Amino acid sequence: MVVLDLLGIFVFATSGALVAVRRHFDVFGVLVLAGTTGLGGGFLRDVLIDATPPAALADWRYLLVPVTAGLLTFVFHPVVGRLEPIVTVFDAFGLSLFCVTGALKAVEYGLGPIPAALMGMVTGIGGGMVRDVLSGRPPDVFSGNLYATPALAGAAIAVGLDHLDQPFALVAGAGAGFCLVLRLVAVVLDLRAPLPRGPSSV
Repeated sequence: MVVLDLLGIFVFATSGALVAVRRHFDVFGVLVLAGTTGLGGGFLRDVLIDATPPAALADWRYLLVPVTAGLLTFVFHPVVGRLEPIVTVFDAFGLSLFCVTGALKAVEYGLGPIPAALMGMVTGIGGGMVRDVLSGRPPDVFSGNLYATPALAGAAIAVGLDHLDQPFALVAGAGAGFCLVLRLVAVVLDLRAPLPRGPSSV
């Protein structure tokens, strides 16, 4: 499960670093945004389930991966920018990995099915929310993008299959796969969550 975590961290950190470059942050700002995007969701999850110290502080690999992703993006950002459609796909992969690993870790720490699924969603979307707040823009997850819903659905599937004592490969594959497909379909078809109708001033 650590390998899945590190892959997700690298993908999310790259997306955070790309936002920082486009906001004209210096190298420190790029690394901070890469780190908070890659580690924010897992850090928040670990604090909420009392898994202390958080994995991001207990294992040097969790710090090395976002720093590497941030530096690579800082240096090669023109190339990374041109590959943004691919980064979007990788981001969907990261979301699907994080929602499953976050949910299963919550189960390990004794949470019930519903709280564990919610922790999976928090793990998937938390880093992106912190990234958007720090970069001064409204969080994507609140702008109608179908982002949190696939994460919650994938986490719920993983928790449900784990509760039925299914093999880890099936649990992780089904949960992450459903989240990934739903997120990619939403991107391709531009599917969005409903927004309020009529004037916003009431």
